[in-house]
Amino acid sequence: MSSELPKYMELANWIRQKIESKELGYGEKLYSENEMGRMFGISRQTVRQAIRVLEQKKMLESRQGSGTYVSYDAEPGKASFLTIGVITTYVGSYIFPNIIKGIEGVLTEKGYSMQLAFTHNKVENESRVISSMLEKGVDGLIIEPTKSGLPNPNRELYESIAQRGIPLVFINSYYPLLPLPHVSMNDFEAGMLATEYLIRAGHKRIGGIFKFDDYQGHLRYSGYINAMLKAGLGICDENVLWYATEDFSYISGDPNRISKRLEGCSAVVCYNDMIAFDLVHVLKNNGVAIPEQISVISIDNSDRADICEVPLTSVDHPKEALGKTAAHNILTLIQNPDFDATAEFDPTVVERLSVKPLESIFAD
Repeated sequence: MSSELPKYMELANWIRQKIESKELGYGEKLYSENEMGRMFGISRQTVRQAIRVLEQKKMLESRQGSGTYVSYDAEPGKASFLTIGVITTYVGSYIFPNIIKGIEGVLTEKGYSMQLAFTHNKVENESRVISSMLEKGVDGLIIEPTKSGLPNPNRELYESIAQRGIPLVFINSYYPLLPLPHVSMNDFEAGMLATEYLIRAGHKRIGGIFKFDDYQGHLRYSGYINAMLKAGLGICDENVLWYATEDFSYISGDPNRISKRLEGCSAVVCYNDMIAFDLVHVLKNNGVAIPEQISVISIDNSDRADICEVPLTSVDHPKEALGKTAAHNILTLIQNPDFDATAEFDPTVVERLSVKPLESIFAD
């Protein structure tokens, strides 16, 4: 991703700096479009783009037949950077490129730039990248929390962000003890929907594989439990396998552990497509036919669901739409701190080939 700003953004930032330093005072008339075009060697259309950006920020006001005027009274220490910090756990694969695409599209359209960083789901990285962004200056933050299922060692840092009045929206998940808005899929509903799909297919002994260090895993497990209890089915703890971020590679490396956990199950709910993808590979390598001997359903509907050796039935993740909503909501929060920026998307199931009705299994 190029670090160079478009010409109109360079001009917008130059004008903004003049306003915030009070070189251009409240009510003062801005240079004409022709003058700024000559000064910067750009077209009048590019100048107009820059002016529109600052009009959206309520820093400039255009008056027909008169010109453009400063409509912002700069407060000391209250800088506007036209930049949103975006932090995700990972960035280059799985569902993350589409989420980031959604965020970037909205921010660019509204005249903001995006400062991007990722944590690899490590709490020390989260602290470092947030502190770095605060030091450089951002108007708001969109953050995918790190290990949100565990006690949060960066809680004081988040509380300081709130005290400084910097808007923040969590994406994908959130820290349950922090009263901050989030934009995510409804993960409880996702776990429940996946489990109900298997129950409607006749499955009664349903195993689960869930991630415990992300709060999404807790919610998806809760949905799984809710669906089982609502259907009058017992919960077998021995059929549930929990793992942490650092354990992911060990899952596929220990097929005996998986086989033992899923013993007696005709189906399994997986935390996401990544773990389901590896599970299918492990089971098939051990002579277990999918879905003939065990059905597999997962969550996120990523590219891996399509390319899996048995294409995965999966609960759809909103991805780009989630990113767009998060971007719209953080920009609204900047203008209106009282705005309720929380949004949860209702899940749906995308059917493929990894689930088979239990009656058909017996009929074979």
